[in-house]
Amino acid sequence: MTEAVRHAACRCGQLRIACTGEPVRVSVCHCRNCKARSGSAFAAQARFPADRVRTEGEATMWQQAGDSGKVADFFFCAECGATLWYRNGPQREYAVPLGNFEPGHGLTPRVSVYEERRDPWVAIVGEGIEHLD
Repeated sequence: MTEAVRHAACRCGQLRIACTGEPVRVSVCHCRNCKARSGSAFAAQARFPADRVRTEGEATMWQQAGDSGKVADFFFCAECGATLWYRNGPQREYAVPLGNFEPGHGLTPRVSVYEERRDPWVAIVGEGIEHLD
């Protein structure tokens, strides 16, 4: 049986990422950095182990400390400016925003984190979603 490969790209298509198999975690985050990164009230992303990821194109990296105090590496396209993935934490997994994947990716968030920072008009609902502060 062949494992699923999910493809994502920046807006101009110069930078691409292919993720093989199922993600380690699919989550929604309400921290200030994720809100700023996504330009929305929260961000949704899927994390994949580094050995299950292949990238193509030229990425520029920018680093920033998150609410946890850990530094994350953000990789974006130098042409269109879209952040295509970021890496943080000891495992250095690739976190890809769900909106960058091609349609039909089939990924659904199962965890909602930093909920104490959730905007009051936002509700993350669904069966089996874990809610963490």
